[in-house]
Amino acid sequence: MTVRSGWLLNRDTPGGGQTREDTRLVPVGTYFPTGELTARGGVIPGGDPFKLTSSGAMSFTIGVGRAVLSGTTAQGAYPVAITAPETLTVAPGNAQFPRKDAVMLSVYDGMYDTSGSQLAVLEIVQGEAAATPVAPVANGSREKLYEITVPAGASTGNGGVPWSTAVADRRRTTMTLGGIHAGGWSTNFTGSYAGQYRDNRGVLERWSGTVWEEYPLLTTSSSGATAASGFSLNSWRGRARTSVATVNVSVTRTGAKIDADSSGNIGDTDLVTIPPNWRPPFAVSAVVGDGFGDGEANIGVDGVVTLRSWSAGGVVTSGRNLRVTATYVL
Repeated sequence: MTVRSGWLLNRDTPGGGQTREDTRLVPVGTYFPTGELTARGGVIPGGDPFKLTSSGAMSFTIGVGRAVLSGTTAQGAYPVAITAPETLTVAPGNAQFPRKDAVMLSVYDGMYDTSGSQLAVLEIVQGEAAATPVAPVANGSREKLYEITVPAGASTGNGGVPWSTAVADRRRTTMTLGGIHAGGWSTNFTGSYAGQYRDNRGVLERWSGTVWEEYPLLTTSSSGATAASGFSLNSWRGRARTSVATVNVSVTRTGAKIDADSSGNIGDTDLVTIPPNWRPPFAVSAVVGDGFGDGEANIGVDGVVTLRSWSAGGVVTSGRNLRVTATYVL
């Protein structure tokens, strides 16, 4: 017996019931919740679970792996494992049209369906042949692993299934409560609770309660800054990942020129005020430059950016564009 399931009463296998070996092999615990009593079905990541390998013109092998198959609220979820490779054979193709078959991991539980069985199986669910075929869906306590496009007339004698192009991976993943969802075929799904995480094709995301957000949280801003007297605002940009912000402001001097003495000292000159959500918790320094000289500015907790020094003997003339850049913890 290579397809095993936990929690099936009087299972239709030699000896029946759930053995201690079954309990050790199948995944246990509370998996990715989708409601108070329901869980997201899927493959347990680790290695290459349920890997499909062609084994003949019309046959293939599914490797070992573990999964959770979700039932109704009344049923709960079924932990399943395949403990040795299973070989399946695709039925010959339709004479006229192609079709899409689905490789399913299924649980039949006669207490909740009309099968009259208590059985976990790996099976091919055959699709309807059509000019534009559609694969069967994984309804009930089933989990789709792959879709196989079977060409019209495919058989062992005429080349069979073109395995390199005919297989579409439909393995989705699931994990225990609190774990980071590890990607897989389907990532277009709603989170279950605020604070849940997933790896979306290499990008870590957090469920806010309404949407998936890149984590560390990425925030941007391009409005809300105000130029001080004697300056006009060209642009303001803020970008923050969680609590670390980088700000960039450009202003044009519209007032009288600003002279620096031989030591670089000038009278403190306010340049701009940045928006409230982007102000540092304590005063920080920023770099200022106009292409001819550079200096240092202070960004206060009130968001006011004040030019404090300039290149020794330098001048900030009217019409010059000053660029302010700083990175700090919000």
